[in-house]
Amino acid sequence: MKKRLVSLLLTGVLLGSLLPAALAAPAPVEDMAQVLSALDIMTGNENGDLMLTRTVSRAEFTKLLIAASPMGENVGAATTVSPYPDVPYSHWAAPYVEAAVAAGYVNGYLDGTFHPDEHITLAMGVTMAVRLLGYSDSDFSGAWPAGQMALYHNLDLDEGISIGQDNPMTRQDAMYLFYNLLTARTKTGQVYLSTLGYSLTPAGEIDRVALINAAMDGPVVMAGDWQSKVNFDVSTAAVYRGGKASSLSALQTNDVIYYSKSMRTLWAYSNKVTGLYQAVSPNASSPSAVTVAGKTYAIETASAAYALSNLGQYKTGDTVTLLLGRDGGVAAVAESNRVSGNLVGVVSAVADAGYTDSNGNDYTSKTVTLTATDGNTYSYPVPANSSFKAGSLVQVVLTSGGEAQVSRLSQSSASGKVSSDGAKLGSTPLAGDVEILDMNDDGVAARIWPSRLAGMTLDNSDVKYVRRTSAGEIDILILNDATGDLYSYGVLTSVTETDVPQAGVLMGVYQYDVAGVSYTYQMSNGVLNQKVGPVKIQGNLYSPDKVAKLDSVKLSSVDALTAVTQNNASFPVADGVAVYELSDGDYRLSSLERVRTGYDLTGYYDKSVSDGGRIRVVVAKAN
Repeated sequence: MKKRLVSLLLTGVLLGSLLPAALAAPAPVEDMAQVLSALDIMTGNENGDLMLTRTVSRAEFTKLLIAASPMGENVGAATTVSPYPDVPYSHWAAPYVEAAVAAGYVNGYLDGTFHPDEHITLAMGVTMAVRLLGYSDSDFSGAWPAGQMALYHNLDLDEGISIGQDNPMTRQDAMYLFYNLLTARTKTGQVYLSTLGYSLTPAGEIDRVALINAAMDGPVVMAGDWQSKVNFDVSTAAVYRGGKASSLSALQTNDVIYYSKSMRTLWAYSNKVTGLYQAVSPNASSPSAVTVAGKTYAIETASAAYALSNLGQYKTGDTVTLLLGRDGGVAAVAESNRVSGNLVGVVSAVADAGYTDSNGNDYTSKTVTLTATDGNTYSYPVPANSSFKAGSLVQVVLTSGGEAQVSRLSQSSASGKVSSDGAKLGSTPLAGDVEILDMNDDGVAARIWPSRLAGMTLDNSDVKYVRRTSAGEIDILILNDATGDLYSYGVLTSVTETDVPQAGVLMGVYQYDVAGVSYTYQMSNGVLNQKVGPVKIQGNLYSPDKVAKLDSVKLSSVDALTAVTQNNASFPVADGVAVYELSDGDYRLSSLERVRTGYDLTGYYDKSVSDGGRIRVVVAKAN
């Protein structure tokens, strides 16, 4: 015997009392619209307008219903069947009504008509929606639509909807209903979204990233008649470039573009790398990865694989430019002499490396490895008599023959205070896609973001190199060890120093902890003159160049972003701040969450806030 609604709802109420209360507020409209358009359930007009205030007809709702069903992609835009007298086969909604009737989602009226242009009421829409969840009319007792509306409330399909059951639905009401439907449980206990081939995140939320990725088509390289390869009119599309809102006019030749017709959106990426084509794997007949400029990239498209195969136009030893897609894979290969721009960075190492020329012959060349301002590492062959060393500022430019050539950069400087929003250095704007590198003289470098510099004052000694665009904006900035982020931070846990002048003995043995790992360093011809406690460490942790103590301040509270001192001043906290509990002289790695209450806290910082200082180490003593 099938369960009746009374027992179903009673079970639901009992289970509901054991579960957390539903969120009071629905998801933001923008998030819901993005999810439903990614699933091709509800899309806007040719201008992307969702027209949320407009009421919905029975025909329109039926199309939305089919789009939200597992059969959505299989229903065409035409049919030879007239499902109802007032929905002939020539009616735009006929294929959707036909499919919905066949699936048992929709019923017509007793007189055999459908009334496609009639406004749909909430009760009608809910009845169709719960049928998608696997419920049939026989699962409900009593007069329609009491049982269906009770289930609607019990399953939280009502979040964000305030109209009564007999009121006409707007497109916004429909959007809320279908969005809520995605996370509702079917009659058999499945999350409805899973019936469409998707899953929730571990936190039980809709994974928007996965849905948008699935909705993307492409890639297409912006060159020639690229728009003809996109299946909608791009003039009305929303455009993102490099992860930021942009415009169609901002796209540039050789940008790699992904697109979604249902979302009417373009995503463009401008990452590229130029260098020697060194190797391909697993083989030249069927390449899936390529090594260029010392770094290996997955090949994303069939056209790129063909170009780099033994059938294509590029061979090992050629200078090529890889156009990289959204995941860093190779979307296309361009002729290097047709790609503008150059690479700027700092040399991290100089050594010999092996290469293969276009004829398959192996050879060895002096090679520089550099950290570029984009944060990536690249390697390039250089002449044997070149004088590059770790810490050299360099740029990689293309010669007239299309080869990548490494040359030194002359230092340049800039100074001023970085604005609180990280948008300006002094009075000079930072470009929206500015690349910033912090480096030291040993060639250690790391990319940082404008927000890291917010509020800092930089003088000429803090800046190694600055490049400005034709519009006067700074698009490349290389700093001279300005942030302190290139060091390691931890605690000296043991210090043993021996000084016997008459025997000529001066040595030290030191133990220190960095991120829970213990290191021992022995000096046979000197001492550090340091005491147990928090320190910053420069260079290799097994054989550091320098170990220096940190300044301290008593804290009243600390979280992942801000420490508050006992005199109520604020101090920014470094990413990955090291937290230690100190008891009877022993330091034990801990966490901010653990020491939040019940401890006396001391923060250790490297320099003043205006100079980019951060709380690097927190030491907690139980009070």
